[in-house]
Amino acid sequence: MSTRDEPFSAGHDVSGVTADGAAWLASAGTYPRSTLSFWEERPAAPVVLPCGAVFDVVSAPAIFGRRMLDRLWEEGPGSGPVAMLRGRVLLFAAPGTAQRLPSLLRWEEFGRTGAIPPLLCHGTGDAVTVPAPLSRANTAPTARWLVAPDTRHPWLPGPEILLWAAVRAARAAVRISIFPPADQDAKVYDVSRRR
Repeated sequence: MSTRDEPFSAGHDVSGVTADGAAWLASAGTYPRSTLSFWEERPAAPVVLPCGAVFDVVSAPAIFGRRMLDRLWEEGPGSGPVAMLRGRVLLFAAPGTAQRLPSLLRWEEFGRTGAIPPLLCHGTGDAVTVPAPLSRANTAPTARWLVAPDTRHPWLPGPEILLWAAVRAARAAVRISIFPPADQDAKVYDVSRRR
């Protein structure tokens, strides 16, 4: 296996997952050493890992998830690992987030307005497909890392931070104007040249 700061292995386009990041991911499974051995043999293969003990995952539609990620990095504290899988953004979160976030969203009453699309929360008892530590340059993977895990103890956002990001992403998507829409039949006068 690679050293701590190097990519997982050589010979591929690197997704950014380090040996420590791969070890952290593998620690979520029942048999971490088996997962790491599997990745040594097949570094471009995704695996399914359980949620709830090491991380939870919040899955958002691709465009909204990218907006959330933008808010987290531009206006907030950043994010933990983030992956893209089959048209959805997977935000890795602190354990317990999957249980708490839906009630926070209901409390904020944003579910009623439709501004925040349904977020799938995966926690204890759930499992998710995790992208491979490496991706090949000549393939278009269905699973890839947007923010790769690079330490054994990555920072993971909790439910309050993800709620904040979802609310900000929803507000960014909805443009609100204090001016009423223009009346199409109204006469427009140029008042810039007054006498």
